[in-house]
Amino acid sequence: MSSDQSDTKMIFNSFNFIVLFPLVFLLYYAIPVKYSKSRNMFLLLVSYLLYLQWKPVYALILLGVTLVTYYSALLVEKAKRPKRILTAGVLLALLPLAFFKYFNFINDNISDALSIVGLNFHLQGLNWAIPIGISFFTFQALGYLWDVYYKRLIAEHDFLTYALFVSFFPSILSGPINKASLIIPQLKSLRPYFDYGKAVEGLKMLLWGMFMKVVVADQVALYVDTVLPSYENYTGISCFVASLFYTIQIYADFAGYSLMAIGVGKVLGFELTENFRRPYLAVSVTDFWHRWHISLSTWLKDYVYMPIGGSRCSKLRNYWNIFVTFLVSGIWHGANWTFIVWGCMHGIFQIVEKMLGQQKCNYGRLGKAVKIFITFLLVNFAWIFFRMPTLGDAYGVIARIFDPSLPMNLYMPDSNTTTVSIIIGLIMLLTKDLTDEFFSSRFKFFDNRNIFIRWGCYFAIMIIIILIGVFGSDQFIYANF
Repeated sequence: MSSDQSDTKMIFNSFNFIVLFPLVFLLYYAIPVKYSKSRNMFLLLVSYLLYLQWKPVYALILLGVTLVTYYSALLVEKAKRPKRILTAGVLLALLPLAFFKYFNFINDNISDALSIVGLNFHLQGLNWAIPIGISFFTFQALGYLWDVYYKRLIAEHDFLTYALFVSFFPSILSGPINKASLIIPQLKSLRPYFDYGKAVEGLKMLLWGMFMKVVVADQVALYVDTVLPSYENYTGISCFVASLFYTIQIYADFAGYSLMAIGVGKVLGFELTENFRRPYLAVSVTDFWHRWHISLSTWLKDYVYMPIGGSRCSKLRNYWNIFVTFLVSGIWHGANWTFIVWGCMHGIFQIVEKMLGQQKCNYGRLGKAVKIFITFLLVNFAWIFFRMPTLGDAYGVIARIFDPSLPMNLYMPDSNTTTVSIIIGLIMLLTKDLTDEFFSSRFKFFDNRNIFIRWGCYFAIMIIIILIGVFGSDQFIYANF
């Protein structure tokens, strides 16, 4: 799962980004609108130069996946029997992902299985870093190839346009996984010189995304990274609070990144795929996946769930299709049994909900609140497996949480500043999510008509980011996938 985090030079919460992005913005808009192809070439150059900062040689993998899917789509479009070409293209595109991300996992499990019957066979493992963003750009390219195969899309003949679609720098690190039908038409159109309204909206997304990352995610991470790695030394209540904080951390971290990626796209005049919609206010696990990592959920639905039958089959077969889809989700997230168990848990939760008819909420306000609470606890429980390095560690954390013999002492950070910062961040995040979900027509902060309220919110958040934000080269969690 790990990637080379020490080499991340231009993540959105870095000083390099703050300095370089305005330069990219100015140079991009300095190119006249009529030279849209030159603009695309500039963005492609920027995207590859930024990718080269991590591990230059891995840019060849990005280029290789791009070339394979580009030419496979052209061949699929012309072939009378395109299925073999599609299969070959998919396997070739998946080869780098399988090699870098899953080789050690498969190798270790085969070795363990053979050792049971007394055979000793183990290939030398790989100690290389995983090419950053490989799961995201591979799935995005495969989605395009399948769309051409299913005739949802005409194959793109301009290689530079397609290469930019695959490598576009705001989303290559951690998504969203954009559809070609959304992005390629934008790349081929004559975009206006500068869209003020879209840029303002993008800057607001950048601001709130930065808040979610450095004020919320990175503050609660201080607690999580203290307790969970050495959970044996902490009480059950401390482990439970750490699990809750990790649930908040991964949301604020990933949703914060997605907002910043979409915001950067908007400033440059592009619309990227929405990726989060207040997932912890979901009334079921099924609803959670309509709100969490929406681009991946859509990808899994379009290219896994529907092709194997979807819901157009018997109930038992439909349950199996749900399970397989979320098994694939678990495998996509990482080469570890913890991710596989996490994915299977989400599949099982949804199957049970469907069996009981609980995907929607028809129980009034109190019933809705109860269902949100139960869904949150189920999702939180599953995140423990996602966070811990082994199944044994996940079971160990859960055992301590439910151990009644342990004292009720709660670990508190040594610094009162950290505690206060965590409380401030959580209250602000919860307030905004609740307001956006239930009172969006009555209470508006960033879009308030009153200029003093609107700019007061902007300045307050900027000041809080500066005063209590955790800055540094901390990677976004999903960059590891």
